[in-house]
Amino acid sequence: MNYSLKVKGLSMGEKLQKGHSTGGSQSGFSLADLVKAAEAQSRGEGAPPVEKWNPENCGEMDLVIQRDGVWMHEGSPIGRHKLVQLFATILRKDADGTTYLVTPVEKIEITVEDAAFVAIRVDVSGEGETQDLIFTTNVGDTVKVGPKRPLRVEIDAKSGEPAPYILVRGRLDALINRAVFYELVELAVTRRTDDGPQLGVWSGGVFFALGEAGSHLA
Repeated sequence: MNYSLKVKGLSMGEKLQKGHSTGGSQSGFSLADLVKAAEAQSRGEGAPPVEKWNPENCGEMDLVIQRDGVWMHEGSPIGRHKLVQLFATILRKDADGTTYLVTPVEKIEITVEDAAFVAIRVDVSGEGETQDLIFTTNVGDTVKVGPKRPLRVEIDAKSGEPAPYILVRGRLDALINRAVFYELVELAVTRRTDDGPQLGVWSGGVFFALGEAGSHLA
C-alpha cells in the first residue's frame, strides 16, 4: 500500500525543498494535498497505523479544530463532512501535546482548541455494574468506554464547570457535548471512593466518577 503523498509528481517534503508554494500555509501544504494524502491511506482496510509512523515534520498548516468540532481551514469552515471524516483518519496527537496530520513520510502540525472530536451521542447496554456506554463522535467513530477507553471529567478551576472527555484512540480525546453529559448525569449512581462519595457511571466493568455526590451535577 502506498501511503506517500504525491502532488504533481512531488512529495510534500520535495515540494518544500524545491520551494513550491500552494499559499495559505506556513508549510506550503494545501487542502488539496491533504485530500490526496488522506485518500491514499483510506484505500486500506481499517484505520491506518499512524501511531507506528515516524515521519519528517514538514511544518504547520492553517487548519484549526474548534472546541465545537468544526474544522476551519484558513478561517473558513470545511463544509463537506466526508472530507472531515477522511482527514480525521490521519490525525495523531504526540506525547508533547501537539496534533498532526500524518502519513508514513510526512507530518503537518495543526491547531486543536480543545479535543480532536466531540461525542454527540451515547447508547446504553445493560444496567448497574454490567452496564456499557457506547459513544458516537462527530466523525462517526464509536467508542465503548472501559479500561482501555476511559471517561474522565476535568473541572475548570475558575468556573467550576465540568469538561468531560473520552479517549477515542491513541492520545486523541472526544469532548462530550452538554446534552450527552446530561444523559450521563441521569444515569449516574453514587459510590463511595477514596475521594469520598462520587456520582458516576459504570461502563466496561469500571466506575467512572463524574463529580462529588451532592454537587451541581446531581
